[in-house]
Amino acid sequence: MGAVETLIVWENLDISRSVLKNSATGEILVKHLSKDQEADQSNFRDPATSAELEVQEKMALLEWFANEYKQFGCTLEFVTNKSQEGSQFCRGFGGIGGILRYQLDMRSFDEVSDDGEVYEDSD
Repeated sequence: MGAVETLIVWENLDISRSVLKNSATGEILVKHLSKDQEADQSNFRDPATSAELEVQEKMALLEWFANEYKQFGCTLEFVTNKSQEGSQFCRGFGGIGGILRYQLDMRSFDEVSDDGEVYEDSD
């Protein structure tokens, strides 16, 4: 959507970006996983069919941001957790945040079930 003007990322973010292919359907999925999640093999199986998801590409999310941020028309800023503000940012936002160019209607991002019921976040 191009809404992010400045992408703010913790300099030691330890999340990987994996492009996975469902061997049964050919569907491509992108997952962002921590080290603990990578160790859990259920993250590499389709929950509906139990088909194995083949890793097509894997790289650090931080590296992917550094390579791709310009395509989204934003600037990239790194923060450290060595200051009180940086530490609070890392704990509060998980190390990824952004400053928006314009206001977004977050209701358009609510998940809708097959029967039309809207799932809303509890927080």
